[in-house]
Amino acid sequence: MIMDKKSKISITIDPQSGFCPGVVRAISTAEKQLQTHETLYCLGDIVHNGQEVERLAKAGLVCIGQDEFGELHDTTVLLRAHGEPPSTYRTAEKNNITIIDATCSVVLQLQKKIKNAYAANPDAQIVIYGKIGHAEVVGLDGQCDNKAIIIESEEDLDKVDFNRAIILFSQTTKSIETFNRIVTRIKQSIPDTTSFTYHDTICRQVANRIPNIRQFAAHYDLILFIAGEKSSNGRILFDECRKINMNSHHISDVKEIRREWFKNVKTVGICGATSTPKWLMDNAADVIKNF
Repeated sequence: MIMDKKSKISITIDPQSGFCPGVVRAISTAEKQLQTHETLYCLGDIVHNGQEVERLAKAGLVCIGQDEFGELHDTTVLLRAHGEPPSTYRTAEKNNITIIDATCSVVLQLQKKIKNAYAANPDAQIVIYGKIGHAEVVGLDGQCDNKAIIIESEEDLDKVDFNRAIILFSQTTKSIETFNRIVTRIKQSIPDTTSFTYHDTICRQVANRIPNIRQFAAHYDLILFIAGEKSSNGRILFDECRKINMNSHHISDVKEIRREWFKNVKTVGICGATSTPKWLMDNAADVIKNF
């Protein structure tokens, strides 16, 4: 806890917020590689946080897209925690690209489960609860030749044929509560003759942050939630903050902090997503103290 003596505002940074283990591993791998590489390519933003991407860019990390990746030859590329589809590895082999694979171990296990389920059940529908276009989901879909049915909510279940076998998985950072509601809806909608198998593949390192963030948000006059605009996990966690504490503000950069938010505020809680660096939350606390 930090007490600003001038303004008498008590500031607390949530010790449970910040990088998840998969992101920590990816960033530490990049930092280690940059000690011997003047420039290192990374396929996609290494983390969905602009400030952390910028920090690593200054150290020599160059984030590229799929089109640029396809043009590279005879070089080294880091794969971030989100994971990649098999096509990425085929391109690397074809173009003599050395892959440094920092895919999260939880994501790797999920990819393997989907690949095995698809191979063993060619007539079944592989359904993935996740965000369409999200890097992790793209990698998961690739395990079944991009034939998965991607659903973002219960409302998307109209994409599923309830008369055909269904195998359900989830993106690792999604809501357990919504996943369970989807399972219930499918059970209620299918006839007795339809085979339905579901796998709760949500990472508990991430899922457990929801009850924690609810408890944290309830203890302060104002919540400052920090996460990049691209962070799917960040949007979920901030929504949970707002449900508990309406005086919650979502920022991606400390420049967005407004002095007027803190009028008549005595306690401030600072928290963030699994893609939010600790140093950014520290910077936010410093900005508030300097008011």
